Amino acid sequence: MAENFKIQTTEDVAGLNLVKGFKVAGAACDIRNKNDMSRLDVALIVSDIPATGSGVFTTNDVKAAPVVLDIKKLEQSKTMRAIVANSGNANACTGARGMEDAENTCKIVADLIGSDPDQVLVCSTGRIGEFMPMQKLKNGISEAASKLSDSEQAAKEAALAIMTSDTRPKTVLSVVEVGGKKISVAGMAKGAGMIEPNMATMLAFIVSDAKISQPLLKKCLKTAADKTFNRITVDGDMSTNDTVLCLCNGSSQVEVSESDKDILEAFQAAITAVSRALARKIVGDGEKITKVVEVKVEGARDEAQAEKICRSIGNSLLVKSSWFGCDPNWGRLTDAAGYARTGISIDKIDLWYDGVEVLKKGQPVDANKPLWREIVAKKTFTITMNLNMGSASEAILAADLTEEYVNFNKGE
Repeated sequence: MAENFKIQTTEDVAGLNLVKGFKVAGAACDIRNKNDMSRLDVALIVSDIPATGSGVFTTNDVKAAPVVLDIKKLEQSKTMRAIVANSGNANACTGARGMEDAENTCKIVADLIGSDPDQVLVCSTGRIGEFMPMQKLKNGISEAASKLSDSEQAAKEAALAIMTSDTRPKTVLSVVEVGGKKISVAGMAKGAGMIEPNMATMLAFIVSDAKISQPLLKKCLKTAADKTFNRITVDGDMSTNDTVLCLCNGSSQVEVSESDKDILEAFQAAITAVSRALARKIVGDGEKITKVVEVKVEGARDEAQAEKICRSIGNSLLVKSSWFGCDPNWGRLTDAAGYARTGISIDKIDLWYDGVEVLKKGQPVDANKPLWREIVAKKTFTITMNLNMGSASEAILAADLTEEYVNFNKGE
């Protein structure tokens, strides 16, 4: 079906300042307690007017205090004014004090911007099990509030402030035009380690000038996250703090509703494009990785089967190690697909590396072996497995497993 909209997505932009009605800032307050005031570690995102808010959160049973608090707030309030995020301390596994610290963080922001604390969301990322240095955080928030701006510099500093083991900031802008109307969606994210489908150790913040109800925004955000943030894996670990938040302030006066399918499809396309770009950037910046691999499973009975096999392959340590070693070891791929235990038959499987045939009905096409080696030596490539059992398909982005990853994570 032909699209009734035009969309342009640009990566590595300044940041959230590109959406009308939002101001941002980054500040340093030495949350890591390393006497380092040169590293930005507090970000503030503020809408000039109340904005519709929604979020998608970790499915981990152990949730950090900010996650628990944000879920509660979004259930009770349809509009939000601000998001405050810190790096260097996760405020996870910190009990009643951690929840109190998260609540007080929102109160600090609310007092500074003149809003209700219930209209402030909070996110944290960093070391688990340590209490938040609240006086330092308060100082950082105060500085950020004094610097709030829609300038390029402010947006860049906000994107830097949420980074932990990231090597670079991650930002994207998508502008969609439909029926002579324009909607902007911008996003920034952090994430490099503890990345696994069902959200990764990541924070992502998306803002838009669209006018939309909370139930519909929740539906659109979940749809986008399910196909992007929930389809990435670096190391198979799931965090306590994973969060995607979206604020839409309606400053464009373009209303997104189910009664106008063209505008709804355009908005969905934009929010998905931003999410997809951020998700790919997270995998591409995975801790000490050397390769990003797209794993596609086609010809499945249903999407659940395809997804389970994608995850099994993408999280296999043997598969990931072979990618690092530039070894086109298709046996490990089929083994991982098999122990997903979905009832596949090796005699039906077709397999390709970047479109080059590897297996045909379970039998290796050995004549292509030199090409396989060339492909898996690249920094990015695609593996496609057809189960020949149905018409469903799924895909995830995965990364290799390196010696440097182990060395980096053997101690903090």
